[in-house]
Amino acid sequence: MVLNPLAQVVIYAFVLSVVLSTKLPGIQSAYGYAAYLMAGMLAWSLFLEIVMRCLNIFLDNSNLLKKLVFPKICLPLIVSGSALVNNIALLLATLVVFSLLDHLPGLMLLWLPVLIVLNVALAIGLGLILGVLNVFIRDVGQIVPVIFQFLFWFTPIVYMASIIPEKFKGWLVLNPMFHIVTAYQNILIFEKAPPWRELIWVSVFTASLLAGALYIFRKASPEMVDVL
Repeated sequence: MVLNPLAQVVIYAFVLSVVLSTKLPGIQSAYGYAAYLMAGMLAWSLFLEIVMRCLNIFLDNSNLLKKLVFPKICLPLIVSGSALVNNIALLLATLVVFSLLDHLPGLMLLWLPVLIVLNVALAIGLGLILGVLNVFIRDVGQIVPVIFQFLFWFTPIVYMASIIPEKFKGWLVLNPMFHIVTAYQNILIFEKAPPWRELIWVSVFTASLLAGALYIFRKASPEMVDVL
């Protein structure tokens, strides 16, 4: 879980900053593009791992659910805890790389735990809904990875949001991961406070998503074992 995101950073950084000589405004360091990519991948990898593992969590543990009686909600929580440990390891590796690049963040790093909690909550809410739907509609498990490929490129990880044409920016702000990734980049790259005005609506959306996910889960829980 540490090597895979770092490998993607190396690939994108080499192709875009070395081969294509891409430069990002506001980043003067020769390795600034790699640092920018690492900040975005740090946020994205946590979100993606939780959602994708929750997508098949009930299918993968169908035998366990049939044989034992226990709160099913424990499964996505365990997955989220495991993903969080992986992401913390990636964060530590990222900070080591940043120190080698002479770009170690300052006190703004203290805001990062708040963003991590918001990121995890958003991923759990979405992952739980998709996991329940995947039990009853198996095509969900095939469609979601394709959608997330589009969502990755609809999030400013490889590029900066400032280069997006104005006619598309209205759609971009509807992506909650856009605001979370931007907040990560502000903290780790530009050493600025997160855009709290935008993050407020993301927090409200996340809370609503979690409430909806728990409602759907409670309604579907009695029938899940029979379907599995």
